[in-house]
This record gives sequence, structure tokens and C-alpha cells, in this order.
Amino acid sequence: MKLYNEFINIAKTLNKELDIIPLLYGSLGLEKVTGLDFSPEDIDILIPLIFLEEKWEKLIKMMDLQGYKMVDLHEHEFRKTNTKIGIAYIEDLKPFADVDYNNLEIFEDDGAKYYLLTTDDYLKVYNRSLLDSYRRTKKNNKDQKKINILNKLIQN
Repeated sequence: MKLYNEFINIAKTLNKELDIIPLLYGSLGLEKVTGLDFSPEDIDILIPLIFLEEKWEKLIKMMDLQGYKMVDLHEHEFRKTNTKIGIAYIEDLKPFADVDYNNLEIFEDDGAKYYLLTTDDYLKVYNRSLLDSYRRTKKNNKDQKKINILNKLIQN
């Protein structure tokens, strides 16, 4: 719950300061969608690409004001004490996993607006991730386990 609350704080700031509605991604997003525990270790957020390019300085400044320092430029990774946030761009969902990010539902929690993928979308993402051998070995088959759970959920 701690990670989710931190995401809500970041989402509120993204909404207010940069006019971004972020997508809660990764295990934390999957947990929110399914109500199941996936033991997320970090917060994965997708935002518009322009903020990782032309408006990158604004994003860094905003994260800095939240107490986050950039630790990995290539991965757009920020860290504050034990909390890690990875940021990628939402436009990649379409070419990567054929997920149309234009039709995602907006959720609201404690004044924060954000997007979530559906279980079907997550299935596409994790099936695509399995094709990535680096991810397959790095994640110790976690993606395959998630796919198995998602398939069961969708069949019911």
C-alpha cells in the first residue's frame, strides 16, 4: 500500500504541475487492476514522450521537488531512500504490445487522476515481454507467472 500511496502523491503532482495524467504500470498497476498481491518492488509510470525529451528538465525538477534523485538516465529511474520510480513513455504501448493508450479509463483517487491498463492489456504486455530474453531471465519467470494468473482471471 505504501508504494501505491506514493504513486498517488506523484500522480497528483504530475496532474497539477505538468498537466500529465500518468499511467500506473508494472506490478503495482497489475495489483491495482486485479486486487491480487504481486509484491511490487518499485513504481512504474508511463507518461507522454515529450516529457522524456523536450520537457525532460521540467520532469527532473518536479521529481527533485518530491525528493527524488535521478539514478539512471537511460532507464529514466529516480530514487528516494528505498523507493524507486521508473518512467517510460506511454506512446510505446502501441508498437510494443498493441495497446491503444488513447482509450484507457481514467481513475481518480484522493484527488489524483491516472490511467490503468485492463487485464487484457496486461496480458498483451506480459506476452510481449516474454519475447525479450533479457527480461525473461532477469525477472526469473515472473512474467510467465503473471500471464498464467491473468489467463485464469480472464477465463472466469
